[in-house]
Amino acid sequence: MRLLIFGAPGVGKGTQAKIISSKLSIPHISTGDMLREAVANKTGYGLKAKSFMDKGELVPDEIIAGIIKDRLQNPDCKNGFILDGIPRTIYQAELLDKIFVDLNGGKLYLIKIDAEDETIIRRLSNRRLCKECNNIVNLLDIDNPNVCPICGAENSLIKRRDDEEEVIKNRLVVYQQSTAPVLDYYKDKSEIIVIDGIQEIEKVTEDIMAKLK
Repeated sequence: MRLLIFGAPGVGKGTQAKIISSKLSIPHISTGDMLREAVANKTGYGLKAKSFMDKGELVPDEIIAGIIKDRLQNPDCKNGFILDGIPRTIYQAELLDKIFVDLNGGKLYLIKIDAEDETIIRRLSNRRLCKECNNIVNLLDIDNPNVCPICGAENSLIKRRDDEEEVIKNRLVVYQQSTAPVLDYYKDKSEIIVIDGIQEIEKVTEDIMAKLK
């Protein structure tokens, strides 16, 4: 089963991708993790990517596509995968199409998790990083905002620049401008599953699994 997971920043894509991956016994492939793995393993595309990263430049889409194609040919992808973090643009979607054709994959499902901007802003602006254990927690989920619920460190929870409200709003604008149009591209190329992301995590998972079946 080939799955693409979509949604605005902070909507819960990564969380659901990991859960669905476990339930379906298919790999969760995050583009960020995949890129770091290719660089660490010094693959051909990984070395090309590193040359751009070392200069602080964005890795070209063609190199990202090469890394994805290499990854999807691994044995653990023979029964499918869930791809998280790409495509973000129409051009990336077109590159993915070529990969899927080359690999002779099956039906493609696109999972779109929806949430209102206000909900996303509230979620993300309440995230905190523990400077002691490096875990991310959310103030909405804990009783004491002065104690890390994971390692117990006091006064260790800090707000990252990425979680400032103005930064979040800008990321949402970028998403609407560049990524949301990709959904139109896939209308005739995949089965699109729309899920209410405001629900509890367990209910979101339940709805995804029900629609996939």
